[in-house]
Amino acid sequence: MELGYRFSFGPWNIHEGADPFGPTVRPTLSFAKKLKEYKKLGFDGVQFHDDDAVPDLGKLSPAKIVAEAKKVKKVLDGEGLVAEIVAPRLWEDPRGIDGAYTSNDPKCRQWALDRSKLNCDILDALDCDLLVLWLAREGTYIRESKNAMDSYKRLIEACNVMLEYSKTVRICIEPKPNEPMDHAYLPTIGHVLGLAHQTVDPKRVGGLIESAHSLLAGLDPSDEMAFALQADKLWSVHLNDQNGLKFDQDKTFGAANLRMAYNQVRILELAGYAKTGAMIGLDVKALRTQKAEVATRHLSNSKQVFCHLVKKVRTFDKKFEAQCIANRDYEALELAVMEHLMGV
Repeated sequence: MELGYRFSFGPWNIHEGADPFGPTVRPTLSFAKKLKEYKKLGFDGVQFHDDDAVPDLGKLSPAKIVAEAKKVKKVLDGEGLVAEIVAPRLWEDPRGIDGAYTSNDPKCRQWALDRSKLNCDILDALDCDLLVLWLAREGTYIRESKNAMDSYKRLIEACNVMLEYSKTVRICIEPKPNEPMDHAYLPTIGHVLGLAHQTVDPKRVGGLIESAHSLLAGLDPSDEMAFALQADKLWSVHLNDQNGLKFDQDKTFGAANLRMAYNQVRILELAGYAKTGAMIGLDVKALRTQKAEVATRHLSNSKQVFCHLVKKVRTFDKKFEAQCIANRDYEALELAVMEHLMGV
């Protein structure tokens, strides 16, 4: 632990550098080699998709899937690591092309529910209880193609299926307003918590906030975090950064919006987030221009920026802050924050 926090990232954050406009530029690293990097970089938790933990799971029996996941648990134990989350990767299968839980095809919806149950089994095998739903294709390109009311009901039904299948799973929904779909059904944490309240066990449904996703919705990530924190519903974060309303960039945390990053750290500090045991997750992409031998620097840089900002939050003059607030002198407070960040 560093400054009271534990950190996680997913193996997909160490990648080959392909993007929609060009092929890979770095060699592939095996999962085993990626795991070796975690402790070197100061990380304790591994974020998994279901097929990160169990490759080719669609070709395996349920018993074999559990057996393979247990093997991964032993590997994690050997590296001194823990699984933070498991997320069903429903968006890359052809059956999820029209959405998975909200597909117009009932056979595809059933496939998604069955795979989600397997995720609960993988969670158990990894000694983890946090199942993340990034609802990548649960939306539409053409609004008339679906009845949105039915779609919301189907998302609630999907949560209920998992909650009833596993009595230990906690479902952590990660909102995003768009991409790959034009419009997603749960674009903000408010939508997530509104849906959570309608499930059979609202206490076991919460949220994960990614910085860039909030920015894509035109919102301040710290306010989205605050909304979830005051309800005790922020169960993980994916910290990164975003340069404007573009595609999901997953830039190094604080690289584009340092003051906004400061406020994300500030709200986590004010809430005592570290004491909950929840991790600081990163979801950051290595620049395509990065050389292979330093293609983990985006991770170490993001963690370093976070820790620097924790220190900035903790050393800010609280008496001066209180005085500014009492005097309603917010310009003085703003300058003090800016000077503190600049080291003036």
